[in-house]
Amino acid sequence: PNLKPRRHAKTGHLSGGEQQATAIGRALMSNPDVLLLDEVSLGLSPLIVDRVYAALQGLIASGTTIILVEQDLNRALSVSDKVICMLEGRIALEGSSRSVSR
Repeated sequence: PNLKPRRHAKTGHLSGGEQQATAIGRALMSNPDVLLLDEVSLGLSPLIVDRVYAALQGLIASGTTIILVEQDLNRALSVSDKVICMLEGRIALEGSSRSVSR
């Protein structure tokens, strides 16, 4: 979402998607080498999710390592080199995104 018009609003008054975007932006301000994201698409509209994943691909291309927790396997595979799928707290599947997508 475009947060510029809401830049003076308190975080608690933002929508879920706006809060998620604010949290991601805050994390990126320090230009991290590694970024841990938990359900990054949660509460976001499909259009915004597309933008977020495009931004993630840009971060990956620039050398940022991203550890992503995501229930949408297809989305996760679109930006992943390595995948670890868990079921009931245990590793159920591990491999390259290519091998897991087969």
